[in-house]
Amino acid sequence: MAIRKIRVDGDSILTKTSRPVTEFDDRLFQLLDDMKDTLYKAEGCGLAAVQVGVLRRVVVVDCGDGYIELINPEIVSSEGEQKESEACLSVPGLSGVTLRPAQVRVRAQNRDGNWCMYQGDGLKARCFCHELDHLDGVLFPQKLAPGEKLQRSR
Repeated sequence: MAIRKIRVDGDSILTKTSRPVTEFDDRLFQLLDDMKDTLYKAEGCGLAAVQVGVLRRVVVVDCGDGYIELINPEIVSSEGEQKESEACLSVPGLSGVTLRPAQVRVRAQNRDGNWCMYQGDGLKARCFCHELDHLDGVLFPQKLAPGEKLQRSR
């Protein structure tokens, strides 16, 4: 396992669309393990593979209630809305208020290739949406709520 370099805003890879995972092999398992280590080292709550330079539809999340691996994730339903502050490991030193669903259901494969459903409320819903946006080349500043501006983080 290794800590990978997190790509930051301005790196063109962050604007690209990630490709689906088709092989569930040692290479994928190494990526997942490295992403987990990188996430915890950076003290984040979510990390997409593109943020470590790999254009695959892979996300890891831990919002304080347990670690989750999402492979080929897709949001299948959402409800409500929340207007909260967000930040990103790939946009260091900045935060901003976004408008996101209050609840989401995500369908994704686990490392064994089995399809699973995940429920996210509040912070976890925001994290799921934020990380899945990364897979489509979207950074959180593009999702700022109307009238909101980026601010320097403390």
